[in-house]
Amino acid sequence: MYIGRFAPSPTGELHFGSLLAALASFLDAKSNNGLWLLRIDDIDPPREMPGASQRIIQSLSDYGLQWDKEVIFQSERQHLYNDALQKLILANLAYPCFCSRKDIKQRSGNGFYDGYCRKTDNSAINLESTIPLAQNHAWRFKSADNQITWQDGILGEQSCEFPDLADFVVLRRDKLWAYQLAVTVDDYLMGITHIVRGNDLLHESAKQLTLIEALNYSTIHYSHIPLITHADGQKLSKQNHAPALNADNACKDLLKALSFLGQNVPSSLKTANKHEILQSAIINWQPQAIPKNNISINS
Repeated sequence: MYIGRFAPSPTGELHFGSLLAALASFLDAKSNNGLWLLRIDDIDPPREMPGASQRIIQSLSDYGLQWDKEVIFQSERQHLYNDALQKLILANLAYPCFCSRKDIKQRSGNGFYDGYCRKTDNSAINLESTIPLAQNHAWRFKSADNQITWQDGILGEQSCEFPDLADFVVLRRDKLWAYQLAVTVDDYLMGITHIVRGNDLLHESAKQLTLIEALNYSTIHYSHIPLITHADGQKLSKQNHAPALNADNACKDLLKALSFLGQNVPSSLKTANKHEILQSAIINWQPQAIPKNNISINS
């Protein structure tokens, strides 16, 4: 069974770029008679905006993007990430790293990690105190591959190689879980089979695929849609102060998003409500029509 998901981080409110990703994910799941789940990736408190989680949930509802099952919050699942880290440590696939960013940059010159701490003997580490020890060091995943190739549902064959696959952090020095490990664990436990998201996460998908293999998880099919950019090529994002979605513009925004996704938008939908727009989009969904290149918001 097809199970997809949308997993925003509550670092701000949803904007048009977020809508594009949510809509593509939703339509791909529903057109395949699948489930569409919602997860809030709230594992980085210093970057979160107060109240953003609830506003994200409300915005999705306002736009008619109704999820199946209960909303999952990563902040409530940290014990599961610890279990996965313990598994990696026992398999000698994770090791403590004491290097600062300054150390790494001085050694490599480009900021990519050089595997300096790989020599650490995990057998001397008390696994019961793994989390407290993170106060003094991070934990890194020991990547076994210098290159990984996979088939993307939109972009076709993709490849990622060293140094982008350099041993990456799975638990930070400040005891916060890294994105790659948390989402890999949750996607598996939620039964996710397909992920549709922005192409800015291509390298993250490569890292997640290596973790999926290391943890012996089920394979996930990835599809990466184009990004919405400003005229200067910068991604439309919370960091670039993209305006929040406005429920009063739901129908207009949905039609615009469908057009950006390369979908046929009949003129009859211009007077339709959001539910009619979404129902028509599900029936007529054509993922092969999604553009491969990024799209300017001014297009």
